[in-house]
Amino acid sequence: MAVVIRLMRAGAKKRPFYRLVAADSRRQRDGRFLEILGHYNPITQPFELVVQKDKVQVWLDKGAQPSETVASFIKQSR
Repeated sequence: MAVVIRLMRAGAKKRPFYRLVAADSRRQRDGRFLEILGHYNPITQPFELVVQKDKVQVWLDKGAQPSETVASFIKQSR
């Protein structure tokens, strides 16, 4: 099972809210996930980004691959 760390869209129509999740790469974007690792709210000014670094590091140590967007968020939060 290949695990990826990616964004999962939530929120209402035209009011996006994203969760950073660890999920099986074969699952759909908003489907089942393994663990919630943070959230991202692009609507607020300035945007809100919460990353649980310890949980993210555990998944990276296990071999999870972050998406391009999530990799930039992880870099930003350090």
